Amino acid sequence: MSQTASEVLMSRIQSKEAHVAVLGLGYVGLPLALLFAEKGFRVLGFDTDAEKVRLLHEGDSYIEHIPAERVAQARRSGGLEATDDFSRLVEADAVLICVPTPVGDHQEPDLSFVEATTEEIASHMRSGCLVCLISTSYPGTTREVVMPILNRSGLRVGEDYFLVFSPEREDPGNPRYSTRNIPKIVGGLTPTCKELGIALFSQVLERVIPVSSPEVAETAKILENVYRCVNIALVNELKTLLDRMGIDVWEVVDAAATKPFGFSAFYPGPGVGGHCIPIDPFYLTWKAREYGVRTRFIELAGEVNTAMPEYVVARAAQALNSKGKALNGSRVLILGVAYKRDVGDLRESAALQILELLRAAGAEVAYSDPHVPVIPRLRRHRLDLKSVEVTPQTLRSSDLVLIATDHSDFDYELVVKHAPLVVDTRNATRAVKEHRDKIVW
Repeated sequence: MSQTASEVLMSRIQSKEAHVAVLGLGYVGLPLALLFAEKGFRVLGFDTDAEKVRLLHEGDSYIEHIPAERVAQARRSGGLEATDDFSRLVEADAVLICVPTPVGDHQEPDLSFVEATTEEIASHMRSGCLVCLISTSYPGTTREVVMPILNRSGLRVGEDYFLVFSPEREDPGNPRYSTRNIPKIVGGLTPTCKELGIALFSQVLERVIPVSSPEVAETAKILENVYRCVNIALVNELKTLLDRMGIDVWEVVDAAATKPFGFSAFYPGPGVGGHCIPIDPFYLTWKAREYGVRTRFIELAGEVNTAMPEYVVARAAQALNSKGKALNGSRVLILGVAYKRDVGDLRESAALQILELLRAAGAEVAYSDPHVPVIPRLRRHRLDLKSVEVTPQTLRSSDLVLIATDHSDFDYELVVKHAPLVVDTRNATRAVKEHRDKIVW
């Protein structure tokens, strides 16, 4: 008796003979591709960026927290190959979609990358293939957007091909958690789809969490980021109030965090960045309108966080005014433009908006970030700036130094000693003992 398509695929997964295709080799796709290659699978990585493909062919890395040697080893072992030839999707037994899911100018979902990628898969997919959407999106995307496109291939979901959703949970630069040990949620269109998804990820990850449907998995990912968005908005709003009251918001949060139950510490900042928190909650608010529901709590949190860069610039202007200077014409040095500490990731970074707001107000801006030597031309930003070195001279020649990202590379004692005025949005100078009268939080 001949084996079914699912039985053949399960056997290939369990023996690690399955060929894994990863579409989108960014912060999510590349770590996943490397992990599968390191666990003995043959991996074919796809990206439309020819420069990324070239660097991977040469055994090099374009993501700061992924060592080049790790890529080189995967290339030497023959486990990883990169290409921009999507016709080679026909070679894949499992296809992982890790492409961007941004929002438009009106906070509406932009699924153009997912749709275009799925069209490519449908054009080249063969029977017995597992397709997994990893890109974050609203509940229903896998069933309502991806499945109809794949069905145009003439193959039947759950019988000829298999479809699951398994959200990414990457945290670039986190020394404790990496792709390997972050639990992976898997929801399938059918029980067989789910079983195959579990089998695939169980080969390379420490823990896989099955859920009843793709919609549950999609919503779980959105909930994780809504939770963070709302709590960050809460402390950001408290920060604006406590500033006026003369109360240190960071000390308040640290004190509250001593409670061993019922409280998780979130800290204020100049805004929110990264691909998840500024974007993902709006996927749910958009989907909610289809059901006639307004998610007011999520929308309010988004408004609070979005307003933080303007608040920071206003505080900078007040700080300069207290020294008899106007923001217009002042020299402002920004320390850190990445969205979080000790990484080079610029996605949705609040520091970029702060730079633009300062420049629009007439300030002469510069920045220093050891992880971002050049700010490239981005979809929303055209800054065209290069990082400058933090020296006593560059600090003294600035009217104001604004700490936007608290990289551990910066010498904050040096900064406060030589800068005439410091605006600290991250409490990075908390350990500085001298010249504290120069610091505005």
